[in-house]
Amino acid sequence: MDLHHRTVRQDVRELGALLGDVLEAQSSTEAFEAVENLRTAAIDYRDGTLPSREPLRTALGPLDSDLEGAAARAFTAYFELINLAEERERVRAIRRDEQEGRIEDSQTETVASLLEHDADAETVQQVLDDVLIQPTFTAHPTEAHRKTIKAKLRTITQILETLDERRQTDADRRKSWNHLEAEVTSLWQTPQVRDRAPEPEDEARNVQWYLENTLFDVVGDVYADLERTLAESYPEVDVPKLFEFRSWAGSDRDGNPAVTVDVTSETLSRQRSVVLSKYRDELKRLSGILSQDAAWITPGDRFEASLLADRERFPEVAGEAEERYPHEFYRQKLKLMRERLERVDDVRPGGYEDPAEFVDDLEAIDESLRLNDAESIADAHVEPLIRKVDTFGFALASLDLRDHQKNHTEAVGELLEGQGVEYRDRDEDGRVEVLTEAIMQDADVVDLSNPGDVSDTAERVCKRFDALRQWQREYGADAIDTYCISMTEEPSHVLEVLFLADQAGVVSLPEYSGLDVVPLLETERALDGARRIMGTLFENEAYAAALACRGDTQEIMLGYSDSNKENGFLAANWSLYRNQRRLADITDEFGVQMRLFHGRGGSISRGGGPMHEAMLALPIETVTGEIKFTEQGEAIAEKYGNPRIAERNLERMLDAQMRARQQSMEGPIKETPDAWTEAMETMASAARTAYTDLLETEGFIPYFETATPITVIEDLNLGSRPASRSGERTVEDLRAIPWVFSWTQSRCIIPGWYGLATGIDAYLDDGGSVETLRKMYERWPFFRTTLDNAAQAMAKTDMEIAQEYANLAPAELRERFFPRIRSEHERAVELALDITGRDDPLRRPWLRESLDRRNPYVDPLNFLQTRLLARDDRTPSEERTLRLTVKGIAAGMKSTG
Repeated sequence: MDLHHRTVRQDVRELGALLGDVLEAQSSTEAFEAVENLRTAAIDYRDGTLPSREPLRTALGPLDSDLEGAAARAFTAYFELINLAEERERVRAIRRDEQEGRIEDSQTETVASLLEHDADAETVQQVLDDVLIQPTFTAHPTEAHRKTIKAKLRTITQILETLDERRQTDADRRKSWNHLEAEVTSLWQTPQVRDRAPEPEDEARNVQWYLENTLFDVVGDVYADLERTLAESYPEVDVPKLFEFRSWAGSDRDGNPAVTVDVTSETLSRQRSVVLSKYRDELKRLSGILSQDAAWITPGDRFEASLLADRERFPEVAGEAEERYPHEFYRQKLKLMRERLERVDDVRPGGYEDPAEFVDDLEAIDESLRLNDAESIADAHVEPLIRKVDTFGFALASLDLRDHQKNHTEAVGELLEGQGVEYRDRDEDGRVEVLTEAIMQDADVVDLSNPGDVSDTAERVCKRFDALRQWQREYGADAIDTYCISMTEEPSHVLEVLFLADQAGVVSLPEYSGLDVVPLLETERALDGARRIMGTLFENEAYAAALACRGDTQEIMLGYSDSNKENGFLAANWSLYRNQRRLADITDEFGVQMRLFHGRGGSISRGGGPMHEAMLALPIETVTGEIKFTEQGEAIAEKYGNPRIAERNLERMLDAQMRARQQSMEGPIKETPDAWTEAMETMASAARTAYTDLLETEGFIPYFETATPITVIEDLNLGSRPASRSGERTVEDLRAIPWVFSWTQSRCIIPGWYGLATGIDAYLDDGGSVETLRKMYERWPFFRTTLDNAAQAMAKTDMEIAQEYANLAPAELRERFFPRIRSEHERAVELALDITGRDDPLRRPWLRESLDRRNPYVDPLNFLQTRLLARDDRTPSEERTLRLTVKGIAAGMKSTG
């Protein structure tokens, strides 16, 4: 059966032609010809027709500022459209594979793997009971699209879907193309660059959009597919809750003073309002389906009792329902349920106290339908809604609070000293002792609602914890029950948060703790000191009591971004892998269940890459079933913007986590050969030295400032959070996102591979063999994933383009750094090809096809960007064009930071 009427090449060709028509109509024939000259010169060089890029440089030469702006806008818009074409191709591939029964990492393959390992029903049930996947959306500023632009792109996506999947008459097709032309014209006329930085509320709404418009609708389908597949081989197995979505948007205070108590309050309120509205819509839809006549059904005791309770609760509404639906009990019940939902956020009594009560009503309907041989209706319409309520609750997404440890230390120090208790002058043991005694005593030590004369920092911390008590009371503890501590390096940093929560009444030991306190280990000192930090906490009387209240489950967050920025790609990956195993040993030793929270970014250098592969590459002893990870920036749009792709993404994560958990339960854990770990130690050590030597070489910061567009990126209005922590120009102070973003723009992605060649060569020079490395690549998921990810960053690097940026630096700095960087890249590519046995660094042919399609169109933007960066005094028009080239290159590379 032919599922589609179009191909990606057709989409690219026709969208490109349509954009050309719009460019000429909206700008000028001169602008159209200028863009064509740039485009053909770049293509001709890439396909070997031209021996150099000089014609591209020549084509740029005569352009005035207006034509530069038109060119930047044209290539940026082109990538916006081509990204949609490739997204459409991903959907085609999913649909074809599903139709032909050959989709990889599917639920069918999950069950086949369980059967292959002779897993019985009890084992499968245990696997499912253990698994909980928690994608956590952050507001980190790597999303280069304006909300208005995203809305227009979504409309274009829907038109492409219609053209591709529906049979249309000639008249219908003409209407679709007219609509498409109108949207592309509107896209052209809409400003691509924000006039202002987004507010935290904007970022929270952005995250909310994906939860509300995509994930809410696809979660039920993922569960239904798994249940249907399991039923064939494991009919007795029940599928529990497997997904939970969380968010930092509107609650992450680290480095962002704009995230206030009011912002978090508004986010909680808006998310609750959205999800309750979604449930009311679902019940209204159900009312159109459950129109059974009471004369033909037997409601059952549970349903009758539930309906009677609601009639007594709302006699007036019940009367209206009976009058409107005199013989339709289900519709009466649904109307009363809608009334209860209306009152969840209302001063009037009778609303659902929690999602469990709502689920109980839905289960009563489900049971009644099954009693009346209407299983198909229950399976198709009621069960998916129950799954949605299990997943989204009354919060839509639970919020994590986060702040830097130094702010808690400052606040606690001031508060305690205000009560005559010395704190800041004590050593670590002394601080732990004071905090433990304060937490364990019954009486409050400080008044967070009236802290007295304290600094602005301390006042903000007090307000947040005081508000936390109110938030949990109003929205339920599950709506905001996690507190992450950035730059945790001491046990006291964790106990300070527990103390503040205790003073706020969120914790009352030993009976209750409404908060998971999560240390974020991101520096080498913190990772190396994991046993000291966590061991001290697990042995601490107060913390052990709090942990017992939370089911003896300790969440620990690992920071991929700052670890990479501090140590380089290879050393950071090895350190994280090694320390995950150490953390597993520590938690096992103390009888604590560990839940790792992976702080992954969108780019390879910040822990990005295919999530399902990353999950399967984790140390098997760390796979407890529960896993949490951040989703950031453009990765959110790529994974969750399209419903079919979002469903596929969830399905693949579930497949990976179920397989990994089943393998971890099999035991004993297969030890990694000593020769492999020794090889990694040698490579990581040498790679770290090479990387830190580069960064510490005199003149590196000035080189970075002149050979990348960092100064432009800092002013891009991408997010509400500042680009650096203190405003100082150091690598340490700069946030990981603009650090990676800058190198990506210049096509010299050193955070993704620098030091790799030096590390491998150090191993080979020390007597190691390429054959051993080949075996490691073939048999060790960690090493294979690490090398494949580095290879992807290497493939996206273009040293000829990078040379253009290096030429912007003073000659002495350029000669000091660029040859060194280029040599490391060339050797890394050579070694990667030798180890993998491939002719191309990229393992995935479709990614190579995508890069080859994009590169000729990114090149003109890079040349235009370097041309503008070279100008000392830019006009406002040139500044706008320069910022637009950053957006265009990001769209073309499909990566920011």
